[in-house]
Amino acid sequence: MGKKLYIPGPVEVSRDVMEAMCAPMIGHRMKEYAVLHQRVTRALKTLLNTSEPVFLSTSSAFGVMEGAVRNLVQKRCANFANGAFSAKWHDVTRRCGLEADLFSAEWGQPITPEMVDNALASGNYDAMTVVHNETSTGVMSPLAEIAEVMKKYPEVSFIVDTVSSMSAVPLDLSALQTDVCLAGVQKAFGLPPGLTVFAVSRKALDKAKTTPNRGYYFDFEEFEQNDLKDNTPSTPCISLIYALDHQLAKMMTEGLDNRYARHRQMAEMTRQWIEAQGFGLFAAEGYRSQTLTSGQNDQRTDLERLKKLASERGYAIDNGYGKIKNKTFRIPHMADFTPDDLVELFTLLEELLPQARA
Repeated sequence: MGKKLYIPGPVEVSRDVMEAMCAPMIGHRMKEYAVLHQRVTRALKTLLNTSEPVFLSTSSAFGVMEGAVRNLVQKRCANFANGAFSAKWHDVTRRCGLEADLFSAEWGQPITPEMVDNALASGNYDAMTVVHNETSTGVMSPLAEIAEVMKKYPEVSFIVDTVSSMSAVPLDLSALQTDVCLAGVQKAFGLPPGLTVFAVSRKALDKAKTTPNRGYYFDFEEFEQNDLKDNTPSTPCISLIYALDHQLAKMMTEGLDNRYARHRQMAEMTRQWIEAQGFGLFAAEGYRSQTLTSGQNDQRTDLERLKKLASERGYAIDNGYGKIKNKTFRIPHMADFTPDDLVELFTLLEELLPQARA
């Protein structure tokens, strides 16, 4: 029997989303698929407030993260890191044979506009990568302020991972002027994994055409040419796209402002509960995620034991990631979760915590 997922991704998937994936199969070169593709990409443009292309990639987000640097790094890339996934992007960039430098903040701290400005002022870079919401730490960096700095450096491609923030917080791409903004659907979109959404600017598409050795599967020019026909370069995960179509319609019915407010409410509830239990908050104040909260262990709780106890009751919970595993824990509050789902978790944990504490 499956567990109810209280982990930062893949998140719990609603029954209606699973049912949407059971729509009859169609061929991806049939007219029926083009209609579906167009409806989904138009809704994504509304979500992101952009008139520029939004593409669908059958891959994890790291596929498009690799694709973005392969398409847009012609000289040297500045990778900004403040957690496991942003640091991994530097590793990926180097493994692609590209020149890159890593600029790191402490885990728990944000990437600041000043960090970005200081690095790019050297003139050494034609691309940069940054993670908006670092899932490993629960830190949300100030993307709008970073975007203002980026306007000073129009020659630097602005590549942003919004994997655990897209659809949960406002992302106005017309204002931010990102060159690539990407997200996997297994977090705030509330879908099973396997599909990535990414918006690409006209400037980036034109630059990509002049980049050698950018490969095929994630070639931006291939995506653009196929998107003009409401299609994808290679066979897409049609069932997930049916589910995305369903979720986007749900978002519009709820209302985006209401959706963002629900995420803010759940974030505040979670922070208050964590502190009420005697734990700390790992992320720096003012830079705490709206989609997951990272609690700091109180040095008397066996998080491994707590995880096991929850598992025995049919719940999957998190006990931290990477070098801060068991020093922290993460509670997600995104996608289709409601405050009632959090109350369910908090009630369970309050019952189990005495058994996990020395």
